[in-house]
Amino acid sequence: MEEQLKQQATSLIKIAVYGPESTGKTTLAQQLAEHFGTHWVAEYAREYLQHKWDTKQEICTPEDLLPIAIGQVASENKALQTASDFIFCDTTVLVTKVYSEMYYQFCDPVLDKAARKHKYDLFFLTDIDVPWEADDLRDRPEQREAAMAQFEAALVANEKPYIRLSGSKEERLGTAIQICMDYQKAKALGFSAHNFVQLLNHGIPLEVLDKQLAILKQGTTKIQLVRPATKGDGILVLSEEQLQLAVLNFDHKKGGFKFKKFVPASGAASRMFKFLNQFLSDFKPENETINAYINRSGNNELAVFLAGIEKFPFYKSIQAQLQGDFSDFHQWEQDQKNYQLIVYLLHPTQLDLSNKPKGVLEFHAYESHLATPIEEHLKECATYASANGVSYLHFTVTQTHEHLFRSVINRVKPIVERATQTQIQVNYSYQFSHTDTIAVSANHEPFRDEQQKLVIRPAGHGALIHNLGQLDADVVFIKNIDNVIQNQGDQIAFYKKALAGYLLSIQEQVFALLQQIDSQTLSEFEIETVVDWVKSTLNCAINEDFYKFTIENKWAYIKEKINRPIRVCGMVKNEGEPGGGPFWVRNAKGNLSLQIVESSQVDLHNPDQLYQLQQATHFNPVDLVCGLKNYRGEKFDLAQFIDPNTGFVVSKNKNGIPYKAYELPGLWNGAMARWLTIFVEVPLLTFNPVKTVNDLLKSAHQPH
Repeated sequence: MEEQLKQQATSLIKIAVYGPESTGKTTLAQQLAEHFGTHWVAEYAREYLQHKWDTKQEICTPEDLLPIAIGQVASENKALQTASDFIFCDTTVLVTKVYSEMYYQFCDPVLDKAARKHKYDLFFLTDIDVPWEADDLRDRPEQREAAMAQFEAALVANEKPYIRLSGSKEERLGTAIQICMDYQKAKALGFSAHNFVQLLNHGIPLEVLDKQLAILKQGTTKIQLVRPATKGDGILVLSEEQLQLAVLNFDHKKGGFKFKKFVPASGAASRMFKFLNQFLSDFKPENETINAYINRSGNNELAVFLAGIEKFPFYKSIQAQLQGDFSDFHQWEQDQKNYQLIVYLLHPTQLDLSNKPKGVLEFHAYESHLATPIEEHLKECATYASANGVSYLHFTVTQTHEHLFRSVINRVKPIVERATQTQIQVNYSYQFSHTDTIAVSANHEPFRDEQQKLVIRPAGHGALIHNLGQLDADVVFIKNIDNVIQNQGDQIAFYKKALAGYLLSIQEQVFALLQQIDSQTLSEFEIETVVDWVKSTLNCAINEDFYKFTIENKWAYIKEKINRPIRVCGMVKNEGEPGGGPFWVRNAKGNLSLQIVESSQVDLHNPDQLYQLQQATHFNPVDLVCGLKNYRGEKFDLAQFIDPNTGFVVSKNKNGIPYKAYELPGLWNGAMARWLTIFVEVPLLTFNPVKTVNDLLKSAHQPH
């Protein structure tokens, strides 16, 4: 009996069309076989039971199930002999098992074993969103949802790789054809059926995956630094009068634009408390003092933390909690007090701050309350990213943290709105799963975890270019979640308005030029003036062959060069703070452009490149103002302006096993590589990030 239920081995791709009755399985199997020029295997149960009904007027009994299963396997094995590339099976032994359990609450052990053992590359689970078609053998139309649930549960319980197909017959067929072709490619790349379904559910396109694998194998190309951008050579220094005029320009024109502030805020605060977590892990309170630990470990950050401990915004509330929880608190040695404070700060059953997003942590102590970065961004947003009494603020968050953001915003937004007389509209987005990337092992094979699932991970902040592109706004201010300030908020607003006012001025000139090119009102004699302006103001390099072009092609070339998103970026003087710097770089085609470059993008083993990196006079505080629409008022497709060759290959570790992963070109690095770029010097007070908890001790985060 078991021998009769044995599947023959094959190199063909076997697709099982699977699901409850009257869900279009037969039609789909026939259509797929016709499309791919191969065979399909009919449902043997229908032939068997129809014959029984026609000859005896008898319906199915438990004794019929094994013969049906044997007949189904025989039909499938026979079709394998002459099929090519694919074979499509209208039902499987697993279907027989499910019906046995549905109708008789029992399944023959031999049938059960075969159903579990039988393998198909993919199962297409046909949905019940098609009309029921009655015939002699079909029954229970009122139980379609329950049947569908049972069929899907069987796939999950038996660990079968499946894809649910819904929609019209045409939609199902189109989807199924594409999946079959994609799976054929994925199989050739070494991915299992389960891996393929995982990728499909994640939304990662196969062609993108193929490129990622090539990059992980070959590595990324390092940025070619030509020279650092400096004052007068890539960095614009505006006089006080020019800054004032830019602010006036912004205030005068803002009523005609929709502004939005975009704040990347997805990450947890784990790095912020890294040295404190290390302390809790290594410190032996029964054997040493904290000072002895600092001397032993060299954890000087802990010494700074303890020296300024009373200045942290959370200090008083934790002290009060410790006093309430421990009656003998006042009798403790200072070491014990400090140790318990750090425990309360980080322990999962207490504040657990290192596992929360930075945005919801208390950064600043005001007389009336403690303020989070969320509150500070709300205040900033109302101050400069507003027009007509309305301000728009967008956070990128993780799904698990969104409720924390909403809780803070629900509490503080009404207060900020009353204080600023501005209505603030807040919305959120998550990093799109289709931007995630896979990892590879040391031998460049797809890296899998202990369950044999592919390790798929977020691809860095460069993925947020897709979130940015989804925004409904003319001009967007970009600022990191931790770059807020307790004092001098008016000055921060002044410089943000100045950057935005300068952008509006440049954008107006670009749009006017593009409209003139379209209307053909420019003469050949104006080419030289326009080229000089494009090079000096927009920092665009012009191709050496430009002057060989016809007049029509010259204007077309200039149009292509300047019809792009615009970013005006604040740059601060380099005083040793972490952050990418502004450089003139040359790409693979030899074109020169202004870019924000991270040190990881540079070949540090090349003496010339290292020298150029070290000559940087400024760095990027992530202080950007972006124009996202073209001269016709249409949103740019930001994906078209990414340099895909500027991603990162990073080394990671999972359970002691090393692997490599790919990160997309950074949001303000390669993701904006083909934008019009203008760097403007701004004062250092505009850059106050909180990378570690000790940064909260700096004057920008302390009450005055």
